Amino acid sequence: SSQLSPAPLADAEPARDRFANMPRVKAYELRSKTSKELLKELDEQKAELATLRVAKVSGGAASKLAKIKIVRKAIARILTVYNQKQK
Repeated sequence: SSQLSPAPLADAEPARDRFANMPRVKAYELRSKTSKELLKELDEQKAELATLRVAKVSGGAASKLAKIKIVRKAIARILTVYNQKQK
C-alpha cells in the first residue's frame, strides 16, 4: 500500500500565496524610494512573475493568469521610475 503523499504540494502552497494580496505598485510611491530599493522591488516582482508563469504552465487558477498582466505592468512601472532617476 504505497500511496503518494500530498506533502510536497502542501509545502509549495505558501510560497505561491505570499504575494496573494500584494497591493498595486504606484509610481508616486516608487519615486520616494532609493535606486537600491527599486532594484530590490524589481527582483521581487520578477520572482513573482516567474512563479506565475510556472503556475500558468502547470494549469494554474484563472486569478493567477490575470495576475501575470498586473505583475508585468508593475515591473514596467519600476523600470520607468528607475530609469527616470538615472537621468
